[in-house]
Amino acid sequence: MSIAHGIRTLGVLGGGQMGTGIALVSALHAKVPVLLHDRSKEQVVKGLLLVDKLLAKDVGKGRLTELEAKEARARISVVDSMEGLRDVDMVVEAVSESLVLKRQIFTTFSQILRPDAILASNTSSISITKIAAAVVPAGESAAGEVGKKAASRVVGLHFFNPVPVMKLVELIPAIQTSDDTLNRAHAFASACGKEVTTSKDVPGFVANALLMPYINEAITWLERGVATRDDIDKTMKLGMAHPMGPLQLADFIGLDTCLAIQQTLYEGTSDSKYRPSVLLERMVDAGWLGKKNGKGFYEY
Repeated sequence: MSIAHGIRTLGVLGGGQMGTGIALVSALHAKVPVLLHDRSKEQVVKGLLLVDKLLAKDVGKGRLTELEAKEARARISVVDSMEGLRDVDMVVEAVSESLVLKRQIFTTFSQILRPDAILASNTSSISITKIAAAVVPAGESAAGEVGKKAASRVVGLHFFNPVPVMKLVELIPAIQTSDDTLNRAHAFASACGKEVTTSKDVPGFVANALLMPYINEAITWLERGVATRDDIDKTMKLGMAHPMGPLQLADFIGLDTCLAIQQTLYEGTSDSKYRPSVLLERMVDAGWLGKKNGKGFYEY
């Protein structure tokens, strides 16, 4: 039996590539109005230009009609503050991988949004349970009825980059998440045209707990001089039929993001297989972040 997601208006916090991608698939496939907010107006403008470019590309390739693209674009609106998200039925947070920042944001969500709104995080590695604990009202016990009800509406909804292309959403319940929240979030992700898998709330969930050691080991192999950048990537592309090699993939994800995820995995498990390579740390120290700023293992 299908579950109705009941999302009439979606809020998205974060106007970067992930946030605007989530806004686009929600407006285009789930056909819901989307309110987008980012504290950087420049970032929002840049993100919406990308949305326009992607819609125009789909029209040019015959995947969308002009009318469908125009209607999808019209469903996305920008709000100037978090207070502008007050009446949404669900909000998806898509900011950088920082537990401190996410907990601050979710505390604000709990104070601003309606008490029945779903609060979703697009985190790719941070504990949803820790995030959910931030929405318990001040002075209330996390084990009390008020505290449990507040935290029960938090869920992890991990879209993959680039959102309009990648088919998967990873769904992560906190230990506080209610079945209703989980089922509605699953239904909404499906309405966005995505396949959905579910993971327990462990560091990195399924995707990054498996992917990041692979990328980190490739960086370590480069650091040790086992093989060149090109030979490492070519081996995995041609020998394992991967669409891109691990070093190119790291550039695409963002080396700062890779490092943040590795640090979260290492701190959350104390397992040495998650210890970030020295070369990765030094490249981030140098400001070489990958495709996003033109310099990583490759130049763009």
